[in-house]
Amino acid sequence: QVQLVDSGGGLVQAGGSLRLSCAASERAFSSLTVGWFRQAPGSEREFVAAVVWSVGLTYYADSVKGRFTIFRDNAKNTAYLQMNSLKSEDTAVYYCAAKNRITGEYDNWGQGTQVTVSS
Repeated sequence: QVQLVDSGGGLVQAGGSLRLSCAASERAFSSLTVGWFRQAPGSEREFVAAVVWSVGLTYYADSVKGRFTIFRDNAKNTAYLQMNSLKSEDTAVYYCAAKNRITGEYDNWGQGTQVTVSS
């Protein structure tokens, strides 16, 4: 299975920006959908954004529309999540994941990266 490595989290003040990265260990994203999810303490994991790699079609949760942008770099086999105008409620562990093309489920996950937004 392709290994996903997500990074880029950190501590930022409210209103600030961060860019998360999701790198694949091999060229495997080309026919997949890659998504970002997050999980705050005591909460369920929730969908944030996704990109259909082959055509660049993107999807966003209502809570992040207009603030977050998902995009990919084919040459680097990396997906990114640009997060602007961060709010304290964005604090969570963020995970990238690849959707299984057969089952349609996200079944390949990165290790997660912590994002903390201070108010």
